[in-house]
Amino acid sequence: MINDVRNTVLAILNKDNRGYLTPEQFNLYADNAQKEIFEQYFHDYSRAINKRNKHLHTSGYGDIPKRLAEVIDRFTFPSSLTYNGTTLKYTLPTDAYSFGTVSYVGGANNVEIEPVEHNKILYLDMSLDTAPTELYPVYTRYDGEIQVYPNTIATTGDVLMTYVRYPATPKWTYSGFANGEPLFNQSATDYQDFEVPEDDKINLVEKILQYAGVALREVEVVKAAKADEIQEKQEQQ
Repeated sequence: MINDVRNTVLAILNKDNRGYLTPEQFNLYADNAQKEIFEQYFHDYSRAINKRNKHLHTSGYGDIPKRLAEVIDRFTFPSSLTYNGTTLKYTLPTDAYSFGTVSYVGGANNVEIEPVEHNKILYLDMSLDTAPTELYPVYTRYDGEIQVYPNTIATTGDVLMTYVRYPATPKWTYSGFANGEPLFNQSATDYQDFEVPEDDKINLVEKILQYAGVALREVEVVKAAKADEIQEKQEQQ
């Protein structure tokens, strides 16, 4: 899909000699566009759930929350966390956008680990009735890590987390030139296609054009792309 998107973007920009995007510029704008679309899924999902609760959405093919949930599920994965013996904490995935459930899977039972605030863990530990156990573990969140209580849970693989990851950074790759134009090379080791669904191809084109329009100082390009985006959103409401 990434080559089709790039060809479309270049065709629109070059139609009236508006300018040219280098592969490096395109890849930068493509990454920003995909992230913007990805984050919009969650806003749209929340809005769609609210509408469904008000009975403003239909079921079947018109079930927008279900469709958005299916898209988000494409980026939802389990991850076995690595224990860091130096910090005494478990390392979180670096590509995580949002976190789901955390489970202790190393004991006799598979139990969910509940999150607690930092200022509450001390009070929990002070009482035998509330102190965390392997049947009722808890965790506190840090930057890039979590600390699990009780401290007997301290082995890589004992803690499993489900999380929604960011889409991989897209990269249009090429090898060599023909008539001054870079030749698309899908076989490059660092090639990466878009991960958002094919349905978002038009959205990608529009958003990349907006970024390109700003860079090229072409107000008409930005206005045209923005107008198309607004019209599409109005039609979806």
